Amino acid sequence: PLRMKCTEVPQFTALQMAAQTFRNDDKLHLKHLLADAFRSQGLTAVHTTSASFERGSEVVDNNLNSNNGGTTSTKRLRRLILDYSRQHVTGQTMELLFDLADRMGLTDRMNELRSGYAVDVTEKRAAMHHVLRMPKSYVGKFRARHPRGEEILMEQVHGTLERVREFSEDVREGKRAGCTGRVLRNVICIGIGGFYYGPECVYEALRGDEAAAGAAERKGRRLRFLANIDPVDFDLCTRDLDPEETLVIVTSKSFATA
Repeated sequence: PLRMKCTEVPQFTALQMAAQTFRNDDKLHLKHLLADAFRSQGLTAVHTTSASFERGSEVVDNNLNSNNGGTTSTKRLRRLILDYSRQHVTGQTMELLFDLADRMGLTDRMNELRSGYAVDVTEKRAAMHHVLRMPKSYVGKFRARHPRGEEILMEQVHGTLERVREFSEDVREGKRAGCTGRVLRNVICIGIGGFYYGPECVYEALRGDEAAAGAAERKGRRLRFLANIDPVDFDLCTRDLDPEETLVIVTSKSFATA
């Protein structure tokens, strides 16, 4: 059945009225809101990982247990911090957003997505992207109503990830070479939308890491991205690359995108 649009409910109208208040009241300027420490603290969420999530990663703390030489191993628990205090909202605004979310059944729809229902009404299929990030140990810990079942899904995901890892290692070690036998030093990633921006975001993040950038530079490796079939863009991307040393990766769900 068709769902009501969020713009058609009164909770959305209330949000619009609140937005108008922000535009008209100078006291609600972001510089004043950020000066409110109590507000900023309330708009920050912190999640600490569990030992089971870290799956056995350990760190040696030399300040612990001096009786055995300070070599006690402890689980490395990490924190994920979401600071959205820079958003133009107050506590009241967040309550209005929560009211809208409740009215639209957001929690139920999120559970439907995680459970494998066909939430993609355009393609009439499930959206199981989150399974790609689940470790093997999660089998049996989440309920998937996907036609193939959660165990089959996990086997397919981790089987594919392992093949990607093996292929990548073979390229790095020179076991997979170009058509003339030369080492593949250049990679061109071709994709549209998220298939373009996702890998590029990871690349940009790692490019800022000294160790990662140094390793790529020492081995003479270069990574480029293409998101369209414009000949000028293609020329700018490839003009300084040797075809005999270049690997082209095309990323697509259907391979029907043009």
